[in-house]
Amino acid sequence: MATAPSILIRDSSSNYEEKILSMAVINIILLVAIFCITPAGVIWLCRRYAWLGKLGPIMVLYGVGMVVGNLPFMPEQIAVVQDILPNVMIPLAIPMMLYGCNFSRSEAGLQLKIVVSGFLSVCAAVTIGYLLFGQHIAEGDKVGGIITGMYTGGTLNAAALQTIFKIKSETYILINSYDIVISFAYFVFLFSFGIKMFRRLYGQGTAIAEDGGEDVDAQSEAQRSNPYKSLLKREGMKQLGKIMGVTLVVVALSAAATLLVPDDWFMVVFILTLTTLGVVCSFIAPIRRLELSYDMGMYFIYIFSITIASMADFSNLDLVGGVNQLAFMVVAVFISLFIHALLCRLMRVDADSMIISSVAFINSPPFVPMASAAMQNKRALVTGLGVGIIGYAVGNHFGVLMAELLSLL
Repeated sequence: MATAPSILIRDSSSNYEEKILSMAVINIILLVAIFCITPAGVIWLCRRYAWLGKLGPIMVLYGVGMVVGNLPFMPEQIAVVQDILPNVMIPLAIPMMLYGCNFSRSEAGLQLKIVVSGFLSVCAAVTIGYLLFGQHIAEGDKVGGIITGMYTGGTLNAAALQTIFKIKSETYILINSYDIVISFAYFVFLFSFGIKMFRRLYGQGTAIAEDGGEDVDAQSEAQRSNPYKSLLKREGMKQLGKIMGVTLVVVALSAAATLLVPDDWFMVVFILTLTTLGVVCSFIAPIRRLELSYDMGMYFIYIFSITIASMADFSNLDLVGGVNQLAFMVVAVFISLFIHALLCRLMRVDADSMIISSVAFINSPPFVPMASAAMQNKRALVTGLGVGIIGYAVGNHFGVLMAELLSLL
């Protein structure tokens, strides 16, 4: 008889745990629904209201995402959704956006110019930032090395360099928090008036259309006709099924290729294989004729945009104690952009290639499709992805080298 209360307690505890688990699952489903459905509403609003249309869906979604991510009543399961959705959306979006692209033989020479310009720009900007602000923070030379790896490769390179340099976790968390906010400011600048400004400075009125590529006006007209409406029709659903089928095969083959390399090379090989297979598919006529592939890829980018923006946690920002570190990173991002713009202009690189390569360096390849969409230039996609892959491959080396050089100043 003495065991009866303990049995009741265990049953009660078990029921409580089941309720907690059920609530967690429901929260995840609701959050996924919010992130996946909100872009549809934003697209409608951008078509309905001209002033929102000028901002564009990506900018609006970035703003919405930052608000959603900082709401005080958001459940803790949002971290799970923030981790999963971007890692699903980007592998699906990249090949879809490549299927309808045209490619020329001049890409290799173009990429060589912008890779050289990009690396020189980041290293010069980090050096300037270190001399102005980096010397006044603890382990400033190592922070400079991490920033170099981050802004030539990506967050994966930054994480690897943190392990190499063994800096404090608090410093690394602060770097990541500042990076999200600075990246948002960088996107606001580019997408609001930066793209138009650089095109004018380069003597270009619109995106370049080469080898059958679509120009801005044609794409804007396509956007006004709302291609997503056709998804509700039988033919659109059939085409969507074919697009998803081909893309899942491409993603599976890309994932399989990573099994042949060390873990450190996972992202480099995965993005490289994904891009290569996407380009190969663009030469296969039946796949190339899947007209909705680019628009479907764009919708996944919209989901990616709102999810990434929701990760900006303002509560972690130390705007007083970390002002030198913040200023160091601001200089690294914006000064590198303008040095890169100057060098590319001298090397006769077009404005869109300069911009997309800057995004690839500063924000890494997953953000390249978003920039390509904002510029309404499909052709820039492969250029940006190629540059970003190179950045992934050598970002760690440049980070270590810069840390050593900065320690001598």
